[in-house]
Amino acid sequence: MDFGPYLLLASLEGAVGAAVLALTALGLSLVFGVMRIVNVAHGEFYMLGAVIAWWVTSMVGGHPALGFVAAMVVSPLIVGIAAAAAERLVLRRLDYDPEATIVATIGLLYVIQQLALSTYGADARPVAAPIDFRVQFPWFGYSGYKLCVIGASAVMMLAVWLVLTHTRVGLMMRATQHDPETARAFAIPVDRVYAGVFAIGAMLAALGAVLIVPIQQAHYLMGHDPLLLSFIVVIIGGLGSLRGTVLAAVIIGMSDGIISVFFSPTLAKILATLLVAFVLVWRPAGLFGARPA
Repeated sequence: MDFGPYLLLASLEGAVGAAVLALTALGLSLVFGVMRIVNVAHGEFYMLGAVIAWWVTSMVGGHPALGFVAAMVVSPLIVGIAAAAAERLVLRRLDYDPEATIVATIGLLYVIQQLALSTYGADARPVAAPIDFRVQFPWFGYSGYKLCVIGASAVMMLAVWLVLTHTRVGLMMRATQHDPETARAFAIPVDRVYAGVFAIGAMLAALGAVLIVPIQQAHYLMGHDPLLLSFIVVIIGGLGSLRGTVLAAVIIGMSDGIISVFFSPTLAKILATLLVAFVLVWRPAGLFGARPA
């Protein structure tokens, strides 16, 4: 196979990674943008979504699509409830102090990780893809499910954008993001908004995990790379910027996929980190972030 087909294959793999990364990073960006806190446990919510997806699919019999659809509903709900509980019991009691919440979410990371290890185990476990067909290109066949992952991620991100820009809930989130005290003066329940945003951010990570787990097996340590890449995407794209998050996810996801195929995954991570350093020097607010006044 010539260089062109290899490049196409690497680009397709990168696009799948970029689609899931955009969905996962969007959850982190929402929490970071609205609540002004760094959720270090975001990768563990991703991992928890994958583990619950395996559990749900193993419980549901019949065609794999039935279990997968059930996992798409049940996994984000459970993860969202767990995140809302963590927000209420931990972060709210710390008054969302940026430094204290970093320490608290690091602790939450280890709690979730150890709970998964003690209940799920250390083995990586597969989830059957809901559909099994291949799209035939002139040089090779490619998984139809992976192409569906790209489409599903795009639809979910479009839904988030519509909620943020065309609903009352989105208006309250944006008002809270810009000025929480003024939002309270206009009777916006800021504490409920924070709880909802934290839960939605975790649910987006869980959705990304459910989409990827038929491709990458569920494992209790699988949250590390998504957390690192999500932070890179948020920094490059800009604080709380939806279009910045999507663009940065495409750049990082595509480059990660292509460089990993032709060179090594380690080199891809190194270059992504160097890109973050360059952006912080050249444009500290990110590509689409608001410059400080």
